[in-house]
Amino acid sequence: MATRARSEERRAEILRAALEVIAERGYRGASLAAVAERVGLTQQGLLHYFPTKEALLVAVLEERDQWDSVPDSQWRLDLLGSLVEYNAMRPGIVQTFSALLGESVAEGHPAREFFTRRYAAVRGNMAQVLRAEYGDRLPGGLTPEQAAPLMVAVMDGLQFQWLLDPDAVDMPEAFRDFLRLLGGT
Repeated sequence: MATRARSEERRAEILRAALEVIAERGYRGASLAAVAERVGLTQQGLLHYFPTKEALLVAVLEERDQWDSVPDSQWRLDLLGSLVEYNAMRPGIVQTFSALLGESVAEGHPAREFFTRRYAAVRGNMAQVLRAEYGDRLPGGLTPEQAAPLMVAVMDGLQFQWLLDPDAVDMPEAFRDFLRLLGGT
């Protein structure tokens, strides 16, 4: 059992190092050798935990999502505002996620499938949140399913603007403004 715990601990250490290397160099510039060196392994030793660079990337993205996870039935609009505030406190993570998202739109990118699945799930979660808050129609007349992609676009778009000019864009305040607009108040 101690061996398994050590293996999981080592895996988590590799994921943190990979996130750092990707944040510094981007996915294309990040190498397995750089990640291995950061955790004191050979590249071959790293491949024991993650057989390919693509497998490591997907594991990093899945790990990042676990940090933000809330059971689907417990998402609420006020929690979304808290998530935006939380993201404003960790620019390195947001930058890495945003860079990988941008890269993933290229055909054949190893994270494309991950982000495609993730966005389908996130849109579904946002529709549930909006339905719980407003019922079948929002004050402006949209259905929760129509408004959900807009909510996700605002959240992600604010992240990009904030990353580029954090002094000009108060991400949490802008998201609160959007929620007021969405609610018709």
